[in-house]
Amino acid sequence: MATRPDCDSEPDRPTTSAITHNPIRVATPPIYHLSFNQNHTCFLVGLQNGFWIFDTDPFKPSFRRDLDTHGGIGLVSMLYRSNIFCLVGGGPDPIYPRNKVMIWDDHASRCIGELSFRSEVKNVKLRLDMIIVVLNQKIFVYNFMDFKLVNQVETVSNPTGLCEISHNSSPMVLVCLGLQKGQIRVENFGSKKSKFVMAHDSRIVCMSLTQDGRRLATASSKGTLIRVFNSLDGTLLQEVRRGADRADIYSLAFSSDAQFLAVSSDKGTVHIFSLQVDSGSLASLSNDRCHNPSEQIHSRLSSLSIFKGVLPKYFSSEWSVARFRLPEGLQYFVGFGHQKNTVIIIGMDGSFYRCEFDPAIGGEMIQLEYNNFLNVENF
Repeated sequence: MATRPDCDSEPDRPTTSAITHNPIRVATPPIYHLSFNQNHTCFLVGLQNGFWIFDTDPFKPSFRRDLDTHGGIGLVSMLYRSNIFCLVGGGPDPIYPRNKVMIWDDHASRCIGELSFRSEVKNVKLRLDMIIVVLNQKIFVYNFMDFKLVNQVETVSNPTGLCEISHNSSPMVLVCLGLQKGQIRVENFGSKKSKFVMAHDSRIVCMSLTQDGRRLATASSKGTLIRVFNSLDGTLLQEVRRGADRADIYSLAFSSDAQFLAVSSDKGTVHIFSLQVDSGSLASLSNDRCHNPSEQIHSRLSSLSIFKGVLPKYFSSEWSVARFRLPEGLQYFVGFGHQKNTVIIIGMDGSFYRCEFDPAIGGEMIQLEYNNFLNVENF
């Protein structure tokens, strides 16, 4: 009986996305932080003695800031493309204490404020009206204008600082870990209500929220399934499969129209999944697909889906529509480009890829661009 092969377990073979360049090895600075801004128009790199900013589409250096004080930057958060940044020290010799958030005005080339805590800062999220600071077991929400504390949210242990916020909705929606393993907490600042959702049996390691705060994607430490929820009522909307074997999920990203979800992991493959944008439960979505042949094609359901409920869930899983293969074991983060059906991939080894996928045909993505942002000239 033929079954759908596990994309992340297939042997290496030449593909349209194969990387054939052999860059010369040169000494490069260690990367302490790597992330996108809110709309993926640029990405931020935290280094020893400063931070660099790059545009994503097309790739080009934007600016670099080399600080006078010696030490590493372990976290950089940027407010869209403005002059305001939040900095946290990192690396073996942090430039600032790890329990402080320094608010940096690049126009003035100085810190204009700071927030201090009793424990290490794990993450910082920015909106035009809010600053969100994530600690290991608590999240603090501040007004941006006066730095006054608005709210505090308790979580289970959160060593990687998982937290997502809406950027296009007002009031804000905040999603974080709940009070037990596998649980998600949704804070709606409009209704002032909390919603708890049991998303996984295992520990949650990655999450992403749409810009409007209505859709939430989560992955657990197993790394095989990604689940998409209606964040407002906690309804499970869709479940997609990365692979059959365990993996460390490094990043999840929604496209701006919430039609696609990108996933990166330590298996060396970036997956693109087609999403259902209509509201409704997972059961109603399955019924809709049965009456719409085009949806069956785009969702890439297993050919054995007619046996759902009889065979293991693996055989009726929803698979990715497109893939891009990278070196295994390295940490990559994904976002969507501003050109239609393009994906941006950035790596802790300094690599930058811009790729294109065809949602109708699927298969391997086409590499449009490659750069090593640690070796750029004329910065």
